Amino acid sequence: MRKHLKMLLVSLIALLSLSAATSTVFVNAEDNEPLLVGMEAAYPPYNWTQSDDSNDAVAIQNSPDFANGYDVQIARKIGEALGREVVIVKTEWEGLLPALQSGKIDMIIAGMSPTEERAKVIDFSDPYYSIQFAMVMLKDSAYAEAKSISDFADAKVTGQLGTLHYALLEQLEGANIQQAMDAFPVMRVALQSKRIDAYVSEIPEAISATNALADFTYVLLDPSFDVPEADATISVGLKKDSPLLEEINKVLAEISDEEREEIMEKAINTQPGAN
Repeated sequence: MRKHLKMLLVSLIALLSLSAATSTVFVNAEDNEPLLVGMEAAYPPYNWTQSDDSNDAVAIQNSPDFANGYDVQIARKIGEALGREVVIVKTEWEGLLPALQSGKIDMIIAGMSPTEERAKVIDFSDPYYSIQFAMVMLKDSAYAEAKSISDFADAKVTGQLGTLHYALLEQLEGANIQQAMDAFPVMRVALQSKRIDAYVSEIPEAISATNALADFTYVLLDPSFDVPEADATISVGLKKDSPLLEEINKVLAEISDEEREEIMEKAINTQPGAN
């Protein structure tokens, strides 16, 4: 009887050990799954699409192309710290929140500000960049010498659909606000064809545009737009109560302001059409 009990006990211990080992393998496998990062890959210098993996570009899911830019390099730092490969999921701006909420992506790193409305439905990390707004126009524009928000009377202006940028246009006194546009490349084309007089942007994108297009310029306004402090930053977007939030904040805390500016400068200088 004792012999049978001993054999039963040994079998039970072996079974429990196997179960624990299997559980550990499952958890580790889950942790090592690719980190799916959503972005437009169409908003240089924050993010863009390119045909090769030069300058530490990252593969785009289900595509032969790669993504690069400031957001991509921040994503790489997060992935390295978490021990997970980063894969970019190229997503239209308006589709980013639904993609995150449905689990198609693990996070949004797309130059997104943690506005009050967005924070109702998703969580945000600490900021990974602070922004200053600018107006982009043609060098020969009647508005190229604008100094303040009161200098755009009758100007045809626009911003990106679903962004704080577009909402800011209401502060331009007497401006002729046009329909919002889907992406910055679309606005650049509209400006070149003179369908609009200017679009609202941020300094990195404004520099990016003027580096790529010789007939573009930009102005900083004083007084400028009245923007809540939190909205003048960009953060990583995550599902509510994501266990990744704390770890991501730790990673971001290790990136100094100086390093952030170096990453942005490199992005501006390596974006397509920069040279």
